[in-house]
This record gives sequence, C-alpha cells and structure tokens, in this order.
Amino acid sequence: MSEPNPPPVPESTPPLGVPPPEAMAPPEDAGAQALAEALRSSFRIIKFLMVVLVAAFFVSGIFTVDPNQVAIVLRFGNQTDGLLKPGLHWAFPYPVDEVVRIPVGQSHTVVSSAGWFPITPEMEAAGQLPMAMPFLRPGVDGYTLTGDGNIIHVRATLKYHLQAERAENYVFHYADPTNLLQNILNSAINHASARFTADSAIFADRQGFNELVAVRARQLIDEYNMGVAVDALEVQTSPPLEVRAEFDELVNAYQTADTKVREANTYASSTTNAALGQAQFLISDGLTRSNQIVKTVAAEAKSFSSQLPFYQQNPTLFKQRLLVETMNRVLTNAQEKFFLPARADGAPRQLRLQLSREPQKPTLEKP
Repeated sequence: MSEPNPPPVPESTPPLGVPPPEAMAPPEDAGAQALAEALRSSFRIIKFLMVVLVAAFFVSGIFTVDPNQVAIVLRFGNQTDGLLKPGLHWAFPYPVDEVVRIPVGQSHTVVSSAGWFPITPEMEAAGQLPMAMPFLRPGVDGYTLTGDGNIIHVRATLKYHLQAERAENYVFHYADPTNLLQNILNSAINHASARFTADSAIFADRQGFNELVAVRARQLIDEYNMGVAVDALEVQTSPPLEVRAEFDELVNAYQTADTKVREANTYASSTTNAALGQAQFLISDGLTRSNQIVKTVAAEAKSFSSQLPFYQQNPTLFKQRLLVETMNRVLTNAQEKFFLPARADGAPRQLRLQLSREPQKPTLEKP
C-alpha cells in the first residue's frame, strides 16, 4: 500500500526556514541603488546651483552711472558704440564686458612744473618763500627765459573738466593725460616768456602775459582734441628770489608814480572842468543880461516913440499926466500923505519939519 502524496506547496510561499529572495539578493545591488539615489540628489542640487549661478551672472551685469559721470563699455577690450548717460544700465559681467566710468562733472587741477621755484604747500600756506640763492640749482629751481634774456619764475594752474561728448579721448587716447596737460602748460609759459620782457611779464603788462599763456594753452588743448574744457587758468610771475626785494621796490616806485600821475590828472581835469563850467556860466549870464537890457531898452524906446506925438501936441498936459501917474504909483502904499500947494504969487514956500525922537515912557522901579 503506497503512502499518500503530500499536498503541493505554492511557489510564492518559501519553505519554512528559508529567507525570501529579496533577503537573499547580493549586497552589491543595495549599494548601487543607494549610489544612484545619491547621484540623483546631487544632480538636482547641481541644477539648482547652476540656475542660481546663471541668474547671478546676469544680475551682476546691472550697474548704475552717477549723475556726474558717463560710462563706456569695453567688450573684450574693444569700445562699444555710444556713451552711457546717468541711470541704470546692463552689460555682460567681466571678463566679457568692462565698464569704465568717466567723471565729467568733477573739476580737475593741473599745475605747471618747469618755471617755479621749489616750495612746499606748508610754506606757501604760511606765506613763506624758500631761502634765496645766488645761483640756480639744476633740476631743483624752475625758471624761464624772457625775450630780453632775463630769468623769471612763472607758474600756471589749470582748472578743467571733461566734456561728455569727447570724454573717451581723454581716457583712451592718452596714457597719461594729466602729464600731457602739464607739458602743455610748460610749453605755453615758454611761448609767452619768449615774447615778453621781464619787466612786462612781472608788472608792466602782466595781464597781457597771462592772456597769452591762456590763449596758447587753449590752442594746444584744442589741437590735441583731448576732450577737456578749461574752467580757469591762473598765472603767477615772480623775479628771481635773489633780486625779489629790488623788484618789489621798483614796482612800488612805479605804483607810487602812477598814483601821483593819476591824482595830478584827476586834479587837472576837475580844475579844467570847473573853470570851463564857470566860464560857460559867465558867458550865459552875460548873454542873458545883455538880452534883457536890449529888450528893456527896446521896450522903453518903443514906449517913448509911442508917447512922442502926445508930447508934441501938448507938452504941459503930457508932463502933468506923467507926474500924476508917477505920484499915484509912488504913493500907493503910503499911510500919510501931505499936499503942499503952490503960492498964487509964485513965491516959494518954506517947509520946516521938526524931527525928534518920541519921548521915552517912564519906567516904574520894582519894589
């Protein structure tokens, strides 16, 4: 008799005491899965960082130009078209683009270097001069030669600003534009000194000397097309320090003489004008008086001429009428009138008047 067959065991159910297939998988598969999951997380982080970096790259290209500036964008070292005015702008970040800001609203100062004696800012602020030497020290003392062969000291101070429409010339066309401007001032000083004498440059025609230096400096700046606008140009002249005292005395003597001459001219002019005015007044007064006399005489002559026929008709009546008219005019404001008639026999009368002071009133003495 055969034994009964055992019931079939389902395939999905592992036998007792046997681990599941997942548990029986090799350990390499679990590490690969962990690595893949870590790589996926890393890629997501890298993508996010790349997006952030790209956004930061483009945002970093935003820049601002101040109101007193203009800007030029250089792309791979080459200038792009146009100047950027004040405001907000964008450019590719460095090293693709480079933004060069130019301060066009700022004032700059350049001082000549070839014609002045050495002096420190502290000494100049205190009004002190360096010690006078009987000779010029090469490389230390600056000077210039005048047209008459004398030596003087000249210093020019240029104040300028950049022109917005030509500012790129100042920045890109010259390696050291301030040094070029300083050389232009030195050239203008030498140009003017060769055309003036020492006396004229220092005091006699100082204004003409200064104007020639300014004209020459502006001419050279325009020729170089530097994009510079001159605000002010101040020129100082001085004799050598060794003879400065003598020059000061000479200048004072000239100024005193000039003052005396001006005072004399002013006095002469005022005196002449007063005399001319008085003479004109006397002439005008004489003419006025002569015209009045002529008019009076003409009126009297006309009056006598008009009365002559009446006198010729009856002289006695005419005389009496004139006498009565005259007496009426004379006695108009008289308070008392006395009439003395003529005697019938024609004999003269005697009129005796007793003229004496009025008696004084007695005064009472005060008790």
